Order: sequence, then structure tokens, then C-alpha cells
Amino acid sequence: MKDLKNLNPKSIIVRMPNWLGDLVMATPILVDLRKTFPKAEIVAMCQANVAPLLKHDPAIDELFQFERSEGMLRRMSERNIVAHLKRGNYDLGILLTNSFSSAWRFWQGNVKNTIGYRGDGRSLLMSHPLPFPEKRKEQHLVNTYKELLSPLGIPVSDTAPRLVVTEDEIKKAWEIVKRFDIPSSPKLIGINPGAAFGTAKCWLPERFKAVAKQLIEADPHHVVLFFGDSSHKQLIGNICAGLPNRVINLTAKTTLRELLALIKICSVFLTNDSGPMHIADSLDVPLVALFGSTSPVATGPYRQRDSIVQKKVPCSPCFKRVCPIDFPCMKKIEVEEVTRAVLKQLKEAYSHA
Repeated sequence: MKDLKNLNPKSIIVRMPNWLGDLVMATPILVDLRKTFPKAEIVAMCQANVAPLLKHDPAIDELFQFERSEGMLRRMSERNIVAHLKRGNYDLGILLTNSFSSAWRFWQGNVKNTIGYRGDGRSLLMSHPLPFPEKRKEQHLVNTYKELLSPLGIPVSDTAPRLVVTEDEIKKAWEIVKRFDIPSSPKLIGINPGAAFGTAKCWLPERFKAVAKQLIEADPHHVVLFFGDSSHKQLIGNICAGLPNRVINLTAKTTLRELLALIKICSVFLTNDSGPMHIADSLDVPLVALFGSTSPVATGPYRQRDSIVQKKVPCSPCFKRVCPIDFPCMKKIEVEEVTRAVLKQLKEAYSHA
């Protein structure tokens, strides 16, 4: 195996993760590569649905995005991806995905010096296949990603996940909010009651509703913004039904870039373990993160590890999509406790303003 510690790559391609939260947690890789190879061209390759997260990222020179396709369109897409990789003439490739297909594309695209974790029968397709860290389940996913840079002589850094939102995007986010009937000096509270993995990660809808009601009643300047994608329309619609005008349902009404900017202008963000949780954390927005079936050790907020609400029950973390019993991990989290946590974060945010 070739020693890469003296490699001085001119062109680097990084295959970013497919999930929203995982991609956010992988952003330190781009920063650490830029610091180590300031003159290299760095390309981030990712699916089109999550690619907007990396718009305006100063660590990259190009954002190579592609669509997920099926049938005949998939074969055409594969050919286009491989052709793009060949044109790039990349002398270093980092695979942050663990699939066979991602390694196969790099191999077909003649990407040299490819680093990635073993598994899925793909070791022969990479020049530097690494075993997964022994303590993979006991460390944060951010650090698991960072360990992929060890063949380059890059130690695990303290670099935190971060996303970039422009001043113009923030201005437009305020314009969106001000279309609604809100007070002149609003204190924005974001709530994300859904999660992509399954209902076992989600606190009870009626409790999110109760918290929103208590927050609105606590201060006439409080404005609650509910966020979610199209799959959460009914869930969030039911939560918002009957609540005052200062509760605004933005479900499936924003682009991904608008979502980033709207989260950025929130004073606090209440959420399940989800992609938007990692977005808020990467933007330094104060969090209240509710955990049940999953473990914050590996996928909790990297910056705000003290902002987690989780109850110890014998079956948690189970990592199941749907709870097979009576949902004790989430039912033990009470409305009043969450409301207090949000109000505490609000108080601290405005005391430092």
C-alpha cells in the first residue's frame, strides 16, 4: 500500500454522505483538507437533494451534485457520473459513504489514491481501505469521518461541523417571517417535530403542541416556527391546528437554503434527533434536543452536547424505527421539563445579546 503522508494532491474529490445530518457532520473533513492542502482543488460530490447545504462553503472549489435515478435513467446517470469523474483527473478521493456503488464509481472514474472504510465487498476498489474504528459506537460520527484522513498524516482535529449562511439569505428569512402576523420585536423559537428515520425518534405530537402553547403564553414576543418536509405535513398540521397566530407552520414551504437561514435567525431550536438538529448545531443556534431510541454519543449535536434531554430506560437506545412496546424513552420526557429547557435557552441567548 502506497504511503500517502507525502502526497501533495492537486485535485481532491470527497464523496459526501447522503443524509442531511450525516452530511453536516462530515463538513469538518472539507475544512481539514483545505487547511492541509491550501492549493488543491477540492470538489464535494453529493446527491442533489442535500447539495444546497454546501453552497457558499469556502473550503470547496466545486460542488458536484447528481440526482438519484432508477431504471434507464439510472444507467444514464451512472455514465454521466463516471464521465465527470474521469474529466476531473482526481489524484485523491475520500469516500465518506460506505456503499459498494460509491467505491465502484470512483474506481470506474479512475480516481487515484482512494480512501474509505472497508465493507460491502468494496475493498479491492480502493487503494487504501481502512477498517472501521474499534470504538466506532463509542465515539462521535464526526470523529469516525475524521479518522479517514489518517493515511494522509492528518490527525483527528477539533474542527466542528459548520454551515455557511449569507447575510442576504438571513435578510430574506426575516422577510418570510414578517409576512405573518407577528410582533415588532419577535423572539423566534424553531420546532422540528419530525425525523427521517422513523417515529421511534420522535417525541409525542401532542406534547410538542402543548409546549408550543406554553411558549406562546409565556411571552407576547414569542413566535414559534414549525419546520418539516412534505412527509410531515399531516403531523405538523395536526400539531398547529387551533394554536394562536404566533405559531407559524412552514412545513414544506421552504427551500433547503431558506430552511438554513430561518433556523439561523431562531433564538432557540427544539428538535428530535434529526438533520435539522445538526443544521442548528452547526449554525450555533441554541438547542434543546430530545433523544429516545438513538444514542447522542455517536450522532448527538457535536457542539452542544449539554443540550440533550434523554431519559434512561432499559431498552434505550434500541435504534428501531418504530417502538415495539409503549414508548417509555419518550413518554418519560414531560412537557413542563421541555418548556423550561427552551425558556432557559432563550433567557441565556438574550442575556448574551
